Formats: sequence, structure tokens, C-alpha cells
Amino acid sequence: MTRQVAAIALILTLGAGCAQQPRPATTPKVTPPRRGVKALRSDLAGAFGAPAFSNAVWGVVVRSLRTGETLYARNPRTFLMPASNMKVITMAAAADRLGWDYTFQTRVVATGAIDGLGVLRGDLVIVGSGDPSLGGRPTGGPAIVDAWADQIRAAGITSIDGRIIGDDNAFDDEQLGRGWAWDDLAADYAAPIGGLEFNEDVVRVVLTPGAAAGDPVTAEITPDTGGIVLEVMAKTGAKDATLDLDLSRLPGSRTLRLRGTVPAGRSGVTRTVSVDNPTLFIAGALRKALIAKGIAVSGESVDIDTLPAAPDLSAAKALVTYTSPTLAEIGKVLLKVSQNLYAETLLKRLGSQAPGEAATTGAGLTAVQEVLARWGIPADRYLQADGSGLSRYNYLTADVLATVLVHVAGDERLRGAFADGLPVAGVDGTLASRMKGTTAEGNARAKTGSIANTRALSGYVTSADGEPLVFSMIVNNFNVPSADATAIIDRAVVRLAQFRRQP
Repeated sequence: MTRQVAAIALILTLGAGCAQQPRPATTPKVTPPRRGVKALRSDLAGAFGAPAFSNAVWGVVVRSLRTGETLYARNPRTFLMPASNMKVITMAAAADRLGWDYTFQTRVVATGAIDGLGVLRGDLVIVGSGDPSLGGRPTGGPAIVDAWADQIRAAGITSIDGRIIGDDNAFDDEQLGRGWAWDDLAADYAAPIGGLEFNEDVVRVVLTPGAAAGDPVTAEITPDTGGIVLEVMAKTGAKDATLDLDLSRLPGSRTLRLRGTVPAGRSGVTRTVSVDNPTLFIAGALRKALIAKGIAVSGESVDIDTLPAAPDLSAAKALVTYTSPTLAEIGKVLLKVSQNLYAETLLKRLGSQAPGEAATTGAGLTAVQEVLARWGIPADRYLQADGSGLSRYNYLTADVLATVLVHVAGDERLRGAFADGLPVAGVDGTLASRMKGTTAEGNARAKTGSIANTRALSGYVTSADGEPLVFSMIVNNFNVPSADATAIIDRAVVRLAQFRRQP
């Protein structure tokens, strides 16, 4: 018997024996990581294991978009408060459901006839659909209502024998996110959500001190259309005093209280604050614009919810039809400047009901669950309370965020506009001043997150080898300066940008 035949016979014999007895379990061959990967893991472990953060919790995932390999993980499936990284989830789901070309439409309609003298014998109604960009960034709002007033005048209307009504019934009346802190409500980042939104639902308050210490401080609102009632208790301090201001507004109240000290000689002290009733805010703004254009208005500005019965709009004549920018453009504002109102509005919009029924946050949360389930993320792997991340009831994992970002990168419908919307390190948005002069500048694109004792950053970066990477980094429960947490995250992203796979 030749050696070759003997070898074949031996294989057949062994094969027959294996057929008669269970084959022992085999251990998959594990390829040890290359030196570059080992060095990366060591460096990241050192950064996230800093002694100052021994009582904090980090959740970190770094994945290769090229190979699918997880290059580094630390508590990848631990629930953590994501802050504004929740916007990654909301934006991705909205883009998937609505499409980047989606637009909102706002109409101004007349409920009565226009007589031969140009008098509208009825009300003007602003019918909203939840456009968060209406009026542009603060304080661009007055320009749009001025343009509407010109269109209404061009329609032949010289006076209005009726009211200016804001119709916000496209959304329910739940204006605040679940779990929002009451002492945030005066802030611009906690502006209320509604079917009619205007000027991002904020006004600017300009404070001017008196001539000497102890003098009262004066305040002026822009735009002043009935959205806020000021109660100024702030006093002028000495010229070398510290600027110390506290602004508060209770839920359901239009009264903004200002306390504290403004040093003498200071000028242009400005605070941006939320309004209580966005619907009344835009109705008042349009009424003011009409009067400024010489169109008399006999009635007041009104929120439709205060009327005994909603006006019949079935035969109303449209005088103005305004279409918003596309979702792709809205998404740039949402992601780059971390605009909470935009995220909350999109979440409600995702919760659109049958025609004539108001969209709700609850239905929007269900819609997000449906999208994520299609992407292989079950509902028990996260807790979502709002769209923006302002609520401390939100919990995500670094793994969920990384999985969403991987899906977006692999979906040609989603990836381009999503990546364009993310802040770019050292260039724009909330990353404009971070990672400048490093290999991450102009390279890393990521969403920031920031609330008390929480910092997060999730997005994309290209390694020194040209390998596209996805990362998510979240830290909770630290009691050191937040700048220290930000510095560790930034160093980690720069390290990813420097990463090379060595043989």
C-alpha cells in the first residue's frame, strides 16, 4: 500500500469512526488582535479608567464600519443617560419614516368674505402643522409675519373685522417633555412644543442697569407680542460686582421673574427665554405686523383652545401658504446646534394619527420603537421619554447608539444628509471649538450630549489608515468638572483618528 493510499484509508477510517460517535466540540480559532488594535485598546482603557472617574460609569463602543469588528468596548450595554445623544435616535427615525424631502406647511386662512371696501368680515386663522423652523433662528421671526402681512394686503384686505386665531390642533396640548425639570422651563432649551411654533418659541430679554448701585434694572423684550409678562426685581450692582441673574417662570405662567444683580456700566446683557404659549405668541406677532402695514384689526390675538368652539374652516379661503425647508435642512439645525424644540417636534410628527386627530408624543415613541425594531434593536434595550434628551428619564446604551449609527451609514437613503447634519470637530456646531489642531479636526462628525453629570459624544471618524469607524462614548455620575470628562472624550476621538492597524 502506498503512503498516499494509506493516508486516504486513515482519513476514511477516522471519518467512519466519527460517524458512529459524536464529534467533540471544536473551539473556534481566535485570531489575536494586531499590535495596533492592542495599543488602541490599552490607550482607551487608560483614558476611561482615569482615577478621577472611579465613581463614574462609562459606556463606550468603537466599531469598524469596514469589517464590523468591535475595536473597543466598555460597559457597552449599561443603561446611561444620553443627554442630547438621544437626538441621534429621534433624527434617524424621523429620516427613515418621513424622508429627507419632508416639509411642514403653515396656512393663513380667512373665515369670512372680503367686502368691496377690502374689509374681511371674519377671522384670520393661522393653521399650523408643527413646523419648528417657522420664523427661522431667533430672532428672525418678525420677518416672516411681515411677509405674510404683505401677502394679506396684496389680497385686497385693508382691515379685519375679527380676530387673529392660532390653530395648533395638529398636535396635542402636551407642551413639555416627560421628566423635564420645572426650573429649566424659562430657558430657551426647554421651549414648549406645539402645533404652531414661532421664532423657536423664545424671546430675547435685554437688561440695562441703572446709573448707580441700588437702582432698578430695566428690561426690554424682543419680539414683544404678548408672549411674556416681565417682573423685574433685579438691581444694579457696583461696577466691579459680578453679573448674577436668576430667571424663572412657573409652568403655565406667562410671568418671567428676573432677580439678581447687573453691574453698573454693563450694556447688552441679553438672555434668551422661552414663551409659555407659542400659539398666542405667533398670533400676536401677525396681528402686530398687520397693524404696522396699515391693516386695522378689530379683534384680539387668540389661542384656538380658549374658544368655546373651533371656527369652521371647511370653506375658508387660503391667503398664505408657507412651506418649510426640507427635513434635511431642519436636521442640520437639530444636530449641529442641538436644538431641543426641533427634536421634540419631530417626535410628535412621527406620532401623526388619522386625519383630524392630533399627533402625540406617545404615538411618536411607538413609531421610534417600530423603526428600531426593524433595525434589530428591541424595545427592552433602551428607555426613551422625549425626543431631545432633556429628560433624565432617558436611558440608552453605547451599543444601541453605535448600532443605529452603523445602520444609518449602511443605508444610502439616510447616510448623506445625516452625516452632513452632524457637527464637525473644530469646524462647526457644538464641536466648533473642540479638537482643533488635531487629526480629528475636520474629520470627526459627532453628536454631543450635555446635562448635569453627563457627557456624551457619538458619531464617525476616519482612522489614519482611512478606515471608517463608529463610536459612542457616554459618561454618567461624575463629580469632577465637566470639562475633564469632555477632555477625555476628545482625546479618545483623536486617538481613533490616529489609529493604524499594524501587522
